Order: sequence, then C-alpha cells, then structure tokens
Amino acid sequence: MSAMGDRETSNHSEVTDFILVGFRVRAELHILLFLLFLLVYAMILLGNIGMMVIIMTDPRLNTPMYFFLGNLSFVDLFYSSVIAPKAMMNFWSESKSISFAGCVTQLFLFALFIVTEGFLLAAMAYDRFIAICNPLLYSVQMSARLCVQLVAASYFCGCVSSVLQTIMTFTLSFCASRTIDHFYCDDRPLQRISCSDLYIHKMISFFLCSIIILPTIIVIIVSYIYIVSTVLKIRSTEGRKKVFSTCSSHLGVVSVLYGAIIFMYFIPDRFPELSKVASLCYTLVTPMLNPLIYSLRNKDVKEALRKILRKKLGLFNSILTENRIK
Repeated sequence: MSAMGDRETSNHSEVTDFILVGFRVRAELHILLFLLFLLVYAMILLGNIGMMVIIMTDPRLNTPMYFFLGNLSFVDLFYSSVIAPKAMMNFWSESKSISFAGCVTQLFLFALFIVTEGFLLAAMAYDRFIAICNPLLYSVQMSARLCVQLVAASYFCGCVSSVLQTIMTFTLSFCASRTIDHFYCDDRPLQRISCSDLYIHKMISFFLCSIIILPTIIVIIVSYIYIVSTVLKIRSTEGRKKVFSTCSSHLGVVSVLYGAIIFMYFIPDRFPELSKVASLCYTLVTPMLNPLIYSLRNKDVKEALRKILRKKLGLFNSILTENRIK
C-alpha cells in the first residue's frame, strides 16, 4: 500500500504539463472553429467593455441596477478571457499543451468568476424584486452600502469556492494520462485522468455545487415569482408587456447558464463531447449575450450610448473642420 502511495506521489510530481484535446473534429474545421471563437470573443470584448464604459461615464446610470450590471460585465469579460485565448491558440498548436501552473491558474480563475456570476445574478434578481414589488422603499432598501456588500459577498463566495475546488482537484494524482479531453482545465475532465479514489472528491464537489447553485436559483426563482405576480396586477397592457419582456429575457440567460452548468456538473459524465458544447454555453455564449439581453435592450443604456456617439462624432467633425481651415 505504501509503495503504491509513493508511486502515485511520484507520478503526480512528474506532471509538468497537460494536453488539451479540444474538439474532436477534422483538421480542416479548426479554421472555422477558430474564426467562430474569434468572432464570439470579439463580441464579448466589445459588448462588456462598452457596457462598463457607458455605465462609468453616464451619471444617470449611477443606480444599483447598473452597478450590478457593471460588475456582471467585468466578470463576464474576465472568465471568458481565461478560456477563449488559450482555446484559440490550441487550434493552431501541434502540442496543445498547457503547463501545470497554467492549468491550476485557469481552473482557479474560471471557478472564481463563474461562481461570482451566479451570486451576482441572484443579487440582480433581488434588486429587480425590490424595484418592482416595493418601488417606494427601493432607494432605502437598496442603499449604496448594501449594493457594495452584495457584490463583495459575491466575490468572496467565488474566491472561497475556487480555492477549495482548486486545492481538491490538484491534490489528485494524475498518473493515468496527461491528456485532458476538453478545451480548458476543468474539474470533471481532470477527474477522468486521475488514478486517485474519487469518491470523497466527488461528494465534496457535489456538496459545493449544491450550496452554490441551489440558494442562488431559489433567490432568482422566488424573486421572479413575486415580480410576475406584481406585474399581473398592473392595469396598463403596455406596462405589463414591457416588464414581461425584460423579465423573460433575463430568465432566458439565467436558464441557459444554469441549464448548462447543471448538465456539466450534476448529470453523470458519460458524454464528453456534449459536455464541451454545454461548457461553450457558459464560457462564451452567456458572456456574449449578457450585454445584449441585460443592457442594450434598455432605453437608458441606448440613450447613453447615443450620447457618447454624438459626442465622439462631434469631436471628429470639429477636428476635420480645423484641418480643412489649415
């Protein structure tokens, strides 16, 4: 038994890098996938950076809702940036390798930001609940102090969860293989190449996922149940239509995110290729959609964007006029 333990420790210490298999498709499709990833990532950068700039530059957007949206854009931008650049590089790489330290960093940062996003979505649902169901008390209940505390708590929960998940994953022995059948370092694909006893690891992972996902889902569902019941009491058809449109788009994004995460971490791990597709939903698709769904359909944001564009256009025209005069 001792010899086996020594051998596993030795094998674990010998792992200096991993190989990310990525998508098992024909070589000629790699260019198409690269272009698709590049397009989506460019939209993520443009949408989320643009959203943060608009929120920070327009004083009218200095409200709790936009404070949460700004943080959501920040989180979306960073956790997609942890995944997408490396995945795109591997489409052109022969080795497709990632260092052990790089793999640890990727898993830690991804877990940090994805968990933070879940808590931010719950905080945003609570914010909308107060705004729609208790509008007269909104400014009192959603104080600046509470908003900062909710965001700080989201990051704190993400950090604690990420530290625990990363430590648990990389104390496993990887003596079976260095080849990760995924396009980034994640807990489940790393479990497949471990020769350690995974029973306790899986139980703790399931417990962590449960205490993160279930409370946030409950807050979101309960908040929107109250919102819908309040909206149904609105006599104005136009008012009901506007709120339902906003709520349905928000719930659509939440459903995509949580549906993919539940499939990835709660369903038995029998279909690696389907897991990769599910992972795409929350690593690239959701960060791309969030600025569109949460913000660019919003009248205040569109007005702020038009104001910035008019200002930039006016500055450009004045420079052209000065050059003509010279």
